[in-house]
Amino acid sequence: MRALRSLVPRPDLWPTAVRQLFRMTGNGAWRRPPFLPRPDPAYARFRSVTMYGDADRAVDGHDLITYLEWCRSIEPHLEP
Repeated sequence: MRALRSLVPRPDLWPTAVRQLFRMTGNGAWRRPPFLPRPDPAYARFRSVTMYGDADRAVDGHDLITYLEWCRSIEPHLEP
């Protein structure tokens, strides 16, 4: 939740954050409780290990903003 708080003052990144959330969410997320788009736990663990070297470390707010800025910068280059 701390990382998400860093996103609140950055409304320019909100659309990118929503797109990334849906991209990281597996198909069928709406058919299983809690009916929210959440990244697959195995994927989240993998990303945590590759980024921090620790599977249990929470994402840092600065890192989230940097990641979303990068995602926004490459979106025009992605295939539709």
